[in-house]
Amino acid sequence: MKIQDIRDLKGKRKITMLTAYDYPIASLVDKAGIDMILVGDSLANVVLGLDSTTKVGMPEMLHHAKAVTRAVKNALVVGDMPYDSYQVNSEESVKNARRFIDEAGCGSVKLEWFDKCLEVTEKIIKAGIPVMGHIGLTPQTADKLGGFKVQGKDAEAAQRLIDQALALEKLGCFAIVLECVPDKIAELVTGKLTIPTIGIGAGIHCDGQVLVINDMLGLFERYTPKFVKKYLNLSPLILKAIEEFKSEVTGEKFPGPEHTFSIKEEELKKLKS
Repeated sequence: MKIQDIRDLKGKRKITMLTAYDYPIASLVDKAGIDMILVGDSLANVVLGLDSTTKVGMPEMLHHAKAVTRAVKNALVVGDMPYDSYQVNSEESVKNARRFIDEAGCGSVKLEWFDKCLEVTEKIIKAGIPVMGHIGLTPQTADKLGGFKVQGKDAEAAQRLIDQALALEKLGCFAIVLECVPDKIAELVTGKLTIPTIGIGAGIHCDGQVLVINDMLGLFERYTPKFVKKYLNLSPLILKAIEEFKSEVTGEKFPGPEHTFSIKEEELKKLKS
């Protein structure tokens, strides 16, 4: 899946996107025909157990992005630029974005909206690196938004979102994530853009949808956002399997003969003699 393929899907069919952070899950997501895979900085929460996405950096993101791209044959892989790679020192943003492409093999990067977003986005796009925008609830700067709350709930705030989306499109972003935005506002934004919108907690009217894979599979139990649908609840199934393993090992039922390698008796006799 190429950048232009994603753009061309607007108005034709809904776009699918999921996160992935490792080889086996990325392989399954790709085999399922998902259009885009986001190596999200949600890695911080759902994989590394950190309490904020701002605590994950380039080394971790590149490490996991490489694992994902090794698995993917068809989907467009999007590298989520961590907070310190473009917001703390914007002068390093182009170099860091290029590392996602050249070192990790991603097809594009994603940036969350922040004060210097337009300036940084323009630099990265001018360097020839495709950029996906992200507006609405931006977890990296949630403290400046009053916490993890729905954005654009009044006319003034909604107009800001529209203006941000139009500005990002003008700079050359190929798609924009809308997170935690009222559905009617997401519909307005989607209708004003010629590029796709990808919703997460933004209703049915976006051009596509994204979820964190660990949330939709029931693998992250610390909290579940309202917008998440659990398509499977794997945690209790995995726990049951682990408990069964423990029981069989302590009860000397595992490993059985079918899991055990043998040696010929005559060779064993030679050894003992």
